[in-house]
Amino acid sequence: MRILKNLLRNETVFCVSLVLAVLSSVAVHPDADYLTYPDYRTLALLFCLMIIVAGFQSLGVFALLGHFLLQKAGGMRSLSLIMVLLCFFSSMIITNDVTLITFVPFTILVFRMGGRVERVLKLVVLETIAANLGSMATPIGNPQNLYLYSVSELNMGEFARAVLPYAGIALVMLVAVVLAERDEPLLDVVVKEKNGGHRLFPALVPFLVLLLLCLLVVFRVLPYVPVLVCVMVVVLIADRKLYLSVDYFLLLTFLCFFVFVGNIKRIPEISSLLYSVIDGKALLTGILTSQVISNVPAAILLSGFTDDYSALLTGVNLGGLGTLIASLASLISFKFFTREYPDKKGKFLKVFTIWNLVFLAVLTGAAVILG
Repeated sequence: MRILKNLLRNETVFCVSLVLAVLSSVAVHPDADYLTYPDYRTLALLFCLMIIVAGFQSLGVFALLGHFLLQKAGGMRSLSLIMVLLCFFSSMIITNDVTLITFVPFTILVFRMGGRVERVLKLVVLETIAANLGSMATPIGNPQNLYLYSVSELNMGEFARAVLPYAGIALVMLVAVVLAERDEPLLDVVVKEKNGGHRLFPALVPFLVLLLLCLLVVFRVLPYVPVLVCVMVVVLIADRKLYLSVDYFLLLTFLCFFVFVGNIKRIPEISSLLYSVIDGKALLTGILTSQVISNVPAAILLSGFTDDYSALLTGVNLGGLGTLIASLASLISFKFFTREYPDKKGKFLKVFTIWNLVFLAVLTGAAVILG
């Protein structure tokens, strides 16, 4: 019973997706068509990218980068700007989840060492927004982008038009918010680096090569099966413990939603209803649905009932703003912050919601005008 409670608490979205998949299978009994539901290319790429990024993390690459940039900070405002920009741009490659897992604890540590704990709450919120919106700029920045770019067959020009204007607006807003803060002297911060760059590079090379291969799969230059096999073999040789770092529940969540959507599309009454609801309103539907079930499940669900992938791509990315569960990556920041400051949960939710709604309102307005 305790295991079940922990599963429900820690993997709520997976549990919901599993229930939906099971219930839909009652209406549409399992058959050979079930094998056609999943997008195996997306699942393979997700697995590969997660394990490659885990490899980078195990080598201390991101901490080393953060330490290097920290040495360039001259005051509290410049330190805040560095951390926000680091989250924004790194999320384009290592995903919003990994960015927050890496840099939110780092931020809390540094601000404590620097004697400025009182400013950490707003900074963590801005870092979360930065990671969620920076990740929208590339096909590999977050799971919903990877999935929609794979199934829609959008070209890079179409993808860029759907996301880059809003990523650009978000970047300007983030910089403006940080620069509006009062600057204060930064107390001396001693940072001990675990690895030197010259010792790190040889171990880094295999993961860089694997990342390049995955990018070639993303851009449809290479087939995914040989690259998947290559990644599995290299990781097995380099560091087999990395297999334990993969978020298998995320992969299972994708699989369950594939089953659910595939079954729903085979129920004419429900399928036609969803088509009529979403038709011409993919942007707004993507934003609103994400507020309730988060943007990754929303992307999988809604993609089965619309051909307007550009609007849906914009919608589910902007939909990561708003509620705490709109993007599951936001929960990472909430957990890290409240673990350090358990008495400030309410304050975090208030500040988080206010700033998310501000960014959501501005970017949604821009999407309506540009759309």
